[in-house]
Amino acid sequence: MKVMNLISLIIVLALCATSHGEIYTGDIEYTAGAGANEATIANFDNLSLSVDSYWSGNYTVDGTGGTYDTSYFNSDGASFENHSDGDWGAWAGFAYSNITDNTTPGWGNEAGVYTGYAHSGSNFGIGYEDAYNGFVPTMLLDTASVVSGLYVANTTYAGLAMLNGEGPATKFGGASGDDADWFLLTITGKNDGGSTGTVEFYLADYSFVDNSQDYIVDTWELVDTSSLGIVDSLEFTLSSSDMGQFGMNTPAYFALDTVIPEPATMALMALGAILLRRKSK
Repeated sequence: MKVMNLISLIIVLALCATSHGEIYTGDIEYTAGAGANEATIANFDNLSLSVDSYWSGNYTVDGTGGTYDTSYFNSDGASFENHSDGDWGAWAGFAYSNITDNTTPGWGNEAGVYTGYAHSGSNFGIGYEDAYNGFVPTMLLDTASVVSGLYVANTTYAGLAMLNGEGPATKFGGASGDDADWFLLTITGKNDGGSTGTVEFYLADYSFVDNSQDYIVDTWELVDTSSLGIVDSLEFTLSSSDMGQFGMNTPAYFALDTVIPEPATMALMALGAILLRRKSK
């Protein structure tokens, strides 16, 4: 009877949150580097990695070169699309990492996070957009729902390339510091193949008249995605002011962690956990 009363309370709270349109936007505290909060859609900490390493694909070798193998890895209530080619040693889409080196520049540190730590737990996702092959980092939800928000950051590769310049990537702001450079992450909600809208977040912005306000994101930042409504997937694309002959010069990478459901979904997740524990007794 006590369990049934608790279940009823959870359902009532879920319905109240939905009926009043209240969407969680970050009031619950997530301690950086601590154990992952249970109320998440995905946090990557169920994925096994050795220390200072990352997984970026199956790398099937078939002798064709340029034929990418598509696979998916799962974290909690979502799966993440990955493309890899063993002949070329290339990948795109999503990888997962625990590399916190935020001082080593260059492509060799493509999976390091510029913050120097994971947002929750030890692991985080790395998104890489391959515009040439048309591969966009994509997260697919197990159940279509509202994603309240998610935490994003720069990778070390992209962050230091913007700060100092790297290969074709130019130093943001230019020699004078006055160049109005920017690096933009666009998140597109999808449901049944159609777009539900977009949310934009600047991973770097040097467009301010006052140069002291220019910034490259070096902390985990919460992006509110509740305006996208009910989605079954999210697509992540990157754009930059730094363009060259072959496309974007800024390394097309970002880091992702702690994907948060809306309150109603949190309540239903808690309900499922209660029922599972009771069934196991």
